[in-house]
Amino acid sequence: GWAVRQGKLDALVQVFESAVLREFEQGLAVDDVDGRMIRYAHVLVSLNGGRAAIDAYIDGNAVMQKSKILGNPLDCLDGVAQGHVDLNSSQSFFERLARLLVDQAATIDRVFPPGVDVFTPFLSRICEGVLADYLTTLYDEAHDHGRETYVKAVSGTFGQAVRLAASLKPSRSSPSDFSTQSSLAITQCFDRHVDLYLTEELAFFETRATEDVARWERELSEQQETTESYFMSNINRQAAKRDFLTSFKKVVMMPVNVLPAFPFAASKPAPNPALANLEASATSQSRPRTPTLTDGSTPNRSPTPVHEAPTTELAAKAAIMNSRLEGIKTLFSIEVALGLTHLAQSCIERAALFVKMPGKHGLDAKEQCETMFVKLLNVLGSRHIRTGFDKAVEHLGNYNPRQVREYRAQTHNGDAAIGKPVGVEPLVTFLELVNVGDLIQQMIDVFYAQELVATKLTDRDDFLDPAVKEKKRFEQMLDERVAAGLNKGIDVLIDEVEYIFATTQQALDFNPGADAKPGSKAAAVHDFDISPTATAKQIVDMISGHTSMLVGSTDKNMLDVFMQEVGLRLFTALCKHFKRQRISVDGSIKLISDINHYSTFITSLRQKPLLPYFAALRELGQIYLIHIDPPGTYFGGGGGKRISMLSTKATKTSLQARELAAVIADHERYHGIFPTEEVYEFAERRADWYVVKGDVERAMYGVGCSVM
Repeated sequence: GWAVRQGKLDALVQVFESAVLREFEQGLAVDDVDGRMIRYAHVLVSLNGGRAAIDAYIDGNAVMQKSKILGNPLDCLDGVAQGHVDLNSSQSFFERLARLLVDQAATIDRVFPPGVDVFTPFLSRICEGVLADYLTTLYDEAHDHGRETYVKAVSGTFGQAVRLAASLKPSRSSPSDFSTQSSLAITQCFDRHVDLYLTEELAFFETRATEDVARWERELSEQQETTESYFMSNINRQAAKRDFLTSFKKVVMMPVNVLPAFPFAASKPAPNPALANLEASATSQSRPRTPTLTDGSTPNRSPTPVHEAPTTELAAKAAIMNSRLEGIKTLFSIEVALGLTHLAQSCIERAALFVKMPGKHGLDAKEQCETMFVKLLNVLGSRHIRTGFDKAVEHLGNYNPRQVREYRAQTHNGDAAIGKPVGVEPLVTFLELVNVGDLIQQMIDVFYAQELVATKLTDRDDFLDPAVKEKKRFEQMLDERVAAGLNKGIDVLIDEVEYIFATTQQALDFNPGADAKPGSKAAAVHDFDISPTATAKQIVDMISGHTSMLVGSTDKNMLDVFMQEVGLRLFTALCKHFKRQRISVDGSIKLISDINHYSTFITSLRQKPLLPYFAALRELGQIYLIHIDPPGTYFGGGGGKRISMLSTKATKTSLQARELAAVIADHERYHGIFPTEEVYEFAERRADWYVVKGDVERAMYGVGCSVM
């Protein structure tokens, strides 16, 4: 019936198709494009759509049959340095593949009738059978060569593959979305490699960055150890000499029969090992040679001038302290930061190529780019910059300007270096380190804007983004470390201020005539010089040296905080200093001149929060300017002439005491800076306080009480 006839017809069609397909394959084998291939391709398409002809055409291609090799993947790794890959060989492979696809597209248009898409499945099969095999072989071998070779091979060939996809032209019968399909077919060859690549890229960056910083720290530590061992070399020699003398005494004090006899005419005896050691020690110590420091180029720091090594432990420690101070500016390096950013840039640019991949792989690549930026900030910030700042703060904390001044005076063979303002150097040197940190922060800002924001790898407005959060944390860390260093530098500065107070402020500055005998002409006549004392001038000059060097090279907000802190600490130091002085009415002129000199300097800082403090200090000077005549109690002619404590009659002394008491108790005069109790403490530093104390207290607290 019908089924039998249909079966015979199908069998006939199958036999016919096989015969025609055989003719087509024979034409394909001899490259008879315009003859048998065109004729039988049209027949097969008309017969059943040409599926068999399409498969035969693809399978019969010389490249698919491996009879034609487009390139050897191992050529990319032959004869190259460690960590590199020859992408010229892979580029040649992709160029030959591109020419093959162009030629095949033209041949397909000639062989197959319009409407039959052969080029798209042909491209898919080429990617699966040729491109994927090439890449897998290359990547496996590259991974064996090392992580750096692997990541460069994957990213380099992926970029070449993307350019290949962009260069392909559709055939006459290709679908409208051929560009999308061709890109998808090519990028799918990388699907199995993307996850491993992203993991290895991150690991490569983290390992290399950590190694670079560790190498820098090791070289810096070795250089510091070399310098310190040089400074301590003479100290070690002195210890060796003491050991030699001790051993020599032991030998001399030995019994005579213990020592061997040395006849004058005898030949040279065999050396005693103990004596030989002593002799060698004496010989080596008798002509000590000063070791020279190697001129290390990395890390790049200015070498400390090489003088004769110190011969005392104190001088050696001062020299080491001075060397560490000079080395503060190299505790982290702009070159290391630049190298790390270049490394991060190359890694992120390689990984960013895979962001174009559709689906999960593209999102993973974008996330990995942000992760590498976070790792950059971790290594550069926490490992490199923060460690450097911490060491700088430690060196500043251990810094003693007096020891360094004495050491420099010795090394210059004179006292010329003693007058050098050593006290200004800690903050100046630390400022150089701050400037390096500021340059690094600006470099990170540019890197972030160009490599992540401009390429849309991250959104700077997304405060939850890991890269945004880590960048803010990095900036906060810099601000905190700079603040800690400046604070430590201010500590050193104020210590120097107090040292100048203690060593240069004379007792007669604020109490002239104190060394003269009472009633003498010297006690009555004074030189009323209204200029500030040398101490005030020296302190203002030293502090202004700090502030002038900071202006213009430091962030304004940080500069304001620094200025205010210096002003407040100076105010506190002045209060402590004045409470240690004995101030007379005549000496108050000098005191007020000094206070005005300090206030003028503070006004030049343009920091309004500081003005009330020094305005109160100026008002404080008035309590020493008020003259009080000594009461009759101390200079009366006898008990009968003494003034009774309960007397209500106002005397000249009591009126003057009331005036001083009013100045002490006036809250508004001191802008709320000094309470009455503290003003009273300042009043106690009057030179005549023990003479007028009773009258002032009666004026402040009332008449008093009487004992019944």
